[in-house]
Amino acid sequence: MNNLLNKWYKNHALVYKILLFIVTTLFIVYLFPKTGKFRFSFENGKPWQSEVLLAPFDFAIKKSKDEIDKERRDIEGNASLYFEIDSKINEDLNSEFLEGFNQVFKDTLSFGGKNTVLYEKGKSFLNELYSNGVLDSDYNYTKDRSVILMESNTIKKQLQYGDFIQINQLRPLLEDYFNTSVSADDRNKMTSLFFDIIKPNIAPNLSVTQKNLEEKLSQISLTRGSIEKDQLIISKGQIVEDEEYNILNSLKSEYESQVWNTANYNWVLVAYTLLVALTLLMLLLFLRKYRVEVFLNNTKVTFIFFNIALMVFLSTLVISYNSQYIYVVPLCILPLVLKAFFDARLGLFAHVLTVLLLGFIVPNSYEYMFLQIIAGIVTILTVSELYKRANLFISVGQITFIYIIAYFAFFVIHEGQLTGLKWETFGLFVLCGLATLFVQPLIYMYEKIFGLVSDVSLLELSDTNSKLLKELSNRAPGTFHHSLNVANLAEASANEIGANSMLIRVGALYHDIGKMTNPTFFTENQSTGINPHDELSSLESAKIIIGHTLNGIEIAKKNNLPDRVIDFIRTHHGTSVVYYFYMKEKEINADINIEDFRYPGPKPFSKETAILMMCDSVEAASKSLKEPTTVKINDFVENIINKQMENGQFLNADITFKEIQSIKKVLKHKLANIYHLRIEYPE
Repeated sequence: MNNLLNKWYKNHALVYKILLFIVTTLFIVYLFPKTGKFRFSFENGKPWQSEVLLAPFDFAIKKSKDEIDKERRDIEGNASLYFEIDSKINEDLNSEFLEGFNQVFKDTLSFGGKNTVLYEKGKSFLNELYSNGVLDSDYNYTKDRSVILMESNTIKKQLQYGDFIQINQLRPLLEDYFNTSVSADDRNKMTSLFFDIIKPNIAPNLSVTQKNLEEKLSQISLTRGSIEKDQLIISKGQIVEDEEYNILNSLKSEYESQVWNTANYNWVLVAYTLLVALTLLMLLLFLRKYRVEVFLNNTKVTFIFFNIALMVFLSTLVISYNSQYIYVVPLCILPLVLKAFFDARLGLFAHVLTVLLLGFIVPNSYEYMFLQIIAGIVTILTVSELYKRANLFISVGQITFIYIIAYFAFFVIHEGQLTGLKWETFGLFVLCGLATLFVQPLIYMYEKIFGLVSDVSLLELSDTNSKLLKELSNRAPGTFHHSLNVANLAEASANEIGANSMLIRVGALYHDIGKMTNPTFFTENQSTGINPHDELSSLESAKIIIGHTLNGIEIAKKNNLPDRVIDFIRTHHGTSVVYYFYMKEKEINADINIEDFRYPGPKPFSKETAILMMCDSVEAASKSLKEPTTVKINDFVENIINKQMENGQFLNADITFKEIQSIKKVLKHKLANIYHLRIEYPE
C-alpha cells in the first residue's frame, strides 16, 4: 500500500495531466453536435465542386420548408369550420312572435284580414331567416368557406359560411322584405318587433374546429418522391438549383440520421473521441519536447487546455444558434492570449489545433480553416508589445482586413462574379475584430485566476514609482541605483540573444529588495564610511549577506510579486560562495566549512535568470575597478563570467556558449561607455 502511495505521489503531476487530457477530450466530444458529418459542402445557386454524386442508398426527397408552410397555409385556409346550433331558440321563437305581434297590433287576427296577412308574412320571414341560422357577429371568414353545422355533437348538415345570417344584417333584410308590401308604419312596427325577439342561434365550436385542423395538418406528408440507389444526383460543375438542393439536403439528413440512429452511433462516437484525443495529444507532445517548463507546470497546461475548450464551446454555441454567425467568434483571442503568457510558437500551434477541431463541425470547413489559420498567422506576426494599446488596435485592424480579403477571394472563386456578395458577412468580421479587443481585460482576469504573468503586468511592475521600489530607493538608495544599472545591462543582454527583456528588467529591479532589511550591511549603502561588519565575525557577516535572498523572497511574497519575478531573487547568486568573508575567516581558521559561506541556491534555470547573475556580478564588482581601461574591463568581464561557468552555475539554464559570448560582448561595451575617460575642464 505504501509503495502504491509513493508511486502516486511521485507521479501525481503526470496523473493530473492524464486526467486533464481525458476530461478535456470528453468535454469537447460532448460539445460537438450529435449528428454525423456529411462529407460534401454545397450551397444553393453555386456550382457542385465535388465529384459526380450517385445515391448511396434509397431515400425519400424531403419537402422544403417553404413547401410545407404553403401546404399548412392551404389547409388552414380551407379546413371546415364547425358551428353549433341551438334548436331551443327556434322552438320558442314562434310563440314569442305571436305574443309580440298581438301586443304591437291591437286588432285580433281574422281570416283574410290585414293583420292576418301581415302575421303570415312575418312568420314566413322568420322561418326563412332561421333556415340556416343567425350568427351573433362576423368572424371574418370567406363566404365560400366550408361549414359543418352540428347539434348536440351530431352533424346536422354542411353549408357555406355565407349561408348564415349575421345579426347586424337584420335591418337591411327587414327593409328589403317588407319594402313594398306593407305601409311604412307597419314596416317600422315589424322591424321593432323582430329586433326584440330575434336572437342568434349559431355559435362556433372552437374545440372541434381546432381538433379537425390538427388532424388534417398531421396528415401532411414531409416527402415527395424518392431517389433509388445508384441514381445520378448531381455532376461536377453543375449548378445546385432548387431541386438538386432539396435532394442533397434530403440525402444529408438521411445520411446523418442513419449514422447516429443506428448501431453505428457508438463507433462514430469512438471515432470522434480518437480524433479529438489525437489532436490534444499532439499538443502535449509539443509541450513535452519544445516547452518543457510549461509541460512540467500543471497550472500552465490547465490554462492552455481551458482556452482551447473555451473556444470550442463558444463556436459550438454559435453553431447551434445559427451557423451563419460562426465568424463572430473571436478565435484570434487564443493565439493572442497564449503569446502574451508564453510565446508566439506555442500560440500558433495551439491555434492551428483548435481550428482543426472546429473543422469537424463548421459548415464549409475548408474555407473556415483557411481563413482562421491565416488570421492566426497574421495575429502572431503583427501583435508585439501587447501592453501598448495602439499596437492592439492596429493588429486587430490588420486581422479584420485579412478576414475580408480572404473571404472576398473565396466568394469570387465560388461564384465567378461579384453579384450576390454578402456584405453582412463583412459586418460579422468587423464584430469579430471588436470582440478581439476584449483580450486586454481577459488577460487581466487570467492573471488573477491562474497566477500567470503577462507583459502588461511586467510593465506595471517596472514602474519605479511603485510602492515597493520607492521603499527600496528610500531605505537602500545605493541598492536601488545598483538595481537600475543591472536592469539596463540585463535588458541590453536579453535583447542581444532574444530573451524576454521585459521580464529580466523587472527581475533585475526587484532582485535585491531583501537588502532593505539590513541596508547598511551592504557597501553600496554605506555613505558614512562606518562598516558594521567590523564588529561581527566573518561567519555572522556571511549569514547576513546570504540572508538577503531569503528576506527578499519574504518581502516579495508579502507584496504579491509573481513567482516568475521571485525566481530572480532566488537564483541571482545561485550556489556561489561569499568569497570575501570566506577567505577572511580562512586566514583565522583553516578548518572552516565552505558550505557555511555558500548561497542556498537554486542555480539559474532559464536564460533570463542566468543573464541576471552575470550582470549582477559584473556591475557590483565593477565598482572596485581603479583607472578602468578597455583591456581591464574586457579581462574583468571574462574572469567573472568564466569563474561562474567553471563553478557550474549555468548548467541548469537553457543558454549556449555562443549566447554567453554575446552577453560578454554587450557587458564589455556597456561598461566601457560607463567608465570612459573624461577630459579635465578648466576651473
